[in-house]
Amino acid sequence: MSFKFKFSIYIIMIVLAMFILIVILDQYAALRNMNRDMERLMQQASSQLSASFEQYPDWSESAELRSDPDFEPNVMQLLLKKLYPDLEEVTVFRPDATGDLSDQQVIYGTYSIREASDKSYASQAVKSGFEVREIKLDGKEYVKSYYSDESIAPFVIGMVYDCEEYKQIMSMKRWDAITYAGIILLFVLVNSYLLAGFMLRPLNAILWKVNEVSLGRFQTAIKVRGKDEFGLLALKINAMSQNLSIYMDKLRQAFEDNRQMKEYLQSFIDHTSDAIHVVDLQGKTIQVNKAFEQLFGFTSEEVFGEEIELIPDTHRGEMRLVLSSLQEGKVLPAQETFRMTKSGEVIPVSVTISPIRDTEGVIQAFASITRDMRSRNRMEELLRRSEKLTTVGQLAAGVAHEIRNPLTTLRGFLQIQQHTGKMNQEHTGLMLSELDRINLIVGEFLILAKPQATRFATKDVRDVFRSVLSLIDSEGHLHNVTFKTSFTEAACLVSCEENQLKQVFINLLKNGIEAMPSGGRIHTHIASKNDQITISITDEGIGIPEDMIPKIGNPFFTGKESGTGLGMMISQRIIHSHQGLMEIKSQVNVGTTIIITLPALKEDNGSGILVEGLLGQNTNVG
Repeated sequence: MSFKFKFSIYIIMIVLAMFILIVILDQYAALRNMNRDMERLMQQASSQLSASFEQYPDWSESAELRSDPDFEPNVMQLLLKKLYPDLEEVTVFRPDATGDLSDQQVIYGTYSIREASDKSYASQAVKSGFEVREIKLDGKEYVKSYYSDESIAPFVIGMVYDCEEYKQIMSMKRWDAITYAGIILLFVLVNSYLLAGFMLRPLNAILWKVNEVSLGRFQTAIKVRGKDEFGLLALKINAMSQNLSIYMDKLRQAFEDNRQMKEYLQSFIDHTSDAIHVVDLQGKTIQVNKAFEQLFGFTSEEVFGEEIELIPDTHRGEMRLVLSSLQEGKVLPAQETFRMTKSGEVIPVSVTISPIRDTEGVIQAFASITRDMRSRNRMEELLRRSEKLTTVGQLAAGVAHEIRNPLTTLRGFLQIQQHTGKMNQEHTGLMLSELDRINLIVGEFLILAKPQATRFATKDVRDVFRSVLSLIDSEGHLHNVTFKTSFTEAACLVSCEENQLKQVFINLLKNGIEAMPSGGRIHTHIASKNDQITISITDEGIGIPEDMIPKIGNPFFTGKESGTGLGMMISQRIIHSHQGLMEIKSQVNVGTTIIITLPALKEDNGSGILVEGLLGQNTNVG
């Protein structure tokens, strides 16, 4: 059913309800007015008839007088019946007699339309003067009146009026009202339908526009013909359509960008050489790539929705610690560890684990990127061998060069003594000095070349450095050098080989003492920050030229007249074996600063191995 028809029906219902209410009120008012008019007429007629009896004082006792045609009440009765054709009968009776009203109690007129309650109404009329009521007798409706006044008391004049004509008049009025209502309703129906069509014309345009927008067509705008509410709605619809067109273009572009990005990421995941797999919080695998299948030997169908064992038993505690750190919000770098393939082979890998969060920042899964380190480890081993051979060659060349010079001196002096046959004490002293130099070079070379059995233990760097200072403090006093220390109060635990670390500190402090021929101060600062221990040694010596700093650590490169260059090389090698870094900063005639950085250990981690984290954490990630 269309809105126009609904609107017309609604208007008709309202008009019909109003018309029915008006008809009811009109009928009620007409009925009430007619009843009042009838009562008034019947009372007037009864009063006139009562007045006609006043001229005959003995009328109630003379039957001949009452039957006389010229008797005034008879004439009045005929006149009333002519004036009121529906007047059925006129009766004069005396209600104060005992028993019910009977023909003997009727003094004048007829009494054919009678009821048992006539006597009581007549008695009331004697007191009130006039009473009227409606009765229904033999299927017909009548109006009966009872009138009495002082002129005829104790007699009562009763009149009966037939209501048939009265009912016909009311029925005619009712049908006239219904006819008028039908005409009016038809008129209202046609006009309301036309009015609804006129009023809904702008709404039809709006509906058409909404349908166009629902189909994704935003170009055509609604023609606004008015400034009423529909016109304002049309303007808003046009604005909404324009905004939707802009947003749809942006959404299409964003969708296309997302599609391209998804394809790009999927292509990256599928074609990268690193194994990628994603697990949920229960440790069940939800996605793997082809590189994962090739590295671990599983197929995607085998692992989807399953918990697979990739982590060796020896590394489960390490994995729990990683997961605990990720849940605390930490960002972890790539970690070199071991994983187990489907066949049970344990392989070295580099693993990067990252949490996958939802829009509220809650972790939903973990993504692991695993890189096979077997090829790289083989290459590093080959590089180490190559570097060893290169170093051996450099050392051999350096040792040969350094030993050849004093040997040349020795040969020359010996040839002179052989030729002269005499021993020169001055020459002997120089030859002994050259022999000592050869012994020094060979000793340092043996220290460098001899395999060192290292046994790492947890030590506090501050204690190691204090023991070195106690040994070298006397040598510092001989050269007028004082040591200034600034150590943090926090624990500075490292995993180290104590003697090697002492050798590094001794070499650096000796270099500082030798760099200050006139004496001075050596400042030492030890601090702990961001899981690292920093040892800073600063002298006030002659400094190192900037172009020489990159060459320090090369075999036999030194800035000292009596140096071999092997001390700094050994020190750097020791620091690197402790997973640390050594940095040199220097300024000529100002001083030199050596900064050593070592990885710190927690106080509850004495073994230097990662401790187990949350024991309840699933460890199948990565």
